[in-house]
Amino acid sequence: MHDTDAEPDRIAALFMRHPLWEDGLALLLGTAMVALGITFYSQAGLLTGGTVGLAFLLKYLLGWSFGLVFFLINLPFYALAIWRMGWPFTLRTFCAVGLVSVLAELTPQWVAFAQLNVVYAALFGGFAMGLGLLMLFRHRASLGGVNILALYLQERYGLRAGQVQMGIDVLIVLGAVLVVPLDKVALSILGALALNMVLAINHRAGRYMGVS
Repeated sequence: MHDTDAEPDRIAALFMRHPLWEDGLALLLGTAMVALGITFYSQAGLLTGGTVGLAFLLKYLLGWSFGLVFFLINLPFYALAIWRMGWPFTLRTFCAVGLVSVLAELTPQWVAFAQLNVVYAALFGGFAMGLGLLMLFRHRASLGGVNILALYLQERYGLRAGQVQMGIDVLIVLGAVLVVPLDKVALSILGALALNMVLAINHRAGRYMGVS
C-alpha cells in the first residue's frame, strides 16, 4: 500500500522542470563537448554527418571558416523548429548553434595535439560529440539541421533520434568520398556510428522525462 501511494510522487519527479541555470549550464557544457569533438575531427582530417558534416565539407573544399559556415547552414532549419518544436526549443537551439560556431574556432587555440591517432580521434571525437548532443537533447535544444528533424520524428512518430540521425549521417559521410581519402571516409563512418550509438542507447523515448 505504501509503494502504491508513493508511485504518483515518483512519476511526478520524472517530469520535474529544469531550472534556468541547469539549462544554461547544459548548453555551455554540451556545446563545449561538441566543439572538442569537432577539434579532434578537424585535426585528424575527418568529418561527420548532419550540418556539422556539411560545414566540414565546405571547410575542406573551399577553405571557409567552419564556425561561420556551420552557423549559416543552420539558418533555414529554424523555420521547421519554430513550426513543429516551438519558440523555446528554437531559441535554445539558436544559442547552441551560436556557441558551437564560436567554440569550434576557439578550442583549437586552447588545445593542441602533438600526436593524434586517427582511430582514437574518430572514436572519442564521436563519443564527445554524442555526449554533447545528449546534454542538449535532454534540455530541449539541438544543433539544428538533422538534429531538429531527428527530434521531431522521435516526438511525433516514436522513432529513435539516434537511429534516424545515424542513417542520415552515414549517407552524408559516404557522400564525402570525393573530398577526403577513402580511409578517412571509413574512419568518419566509424566516428558517426560512435556518436549515434551514444544517442541510440541513452536518448530513447520515455527514458528521460526531465523537461525544460
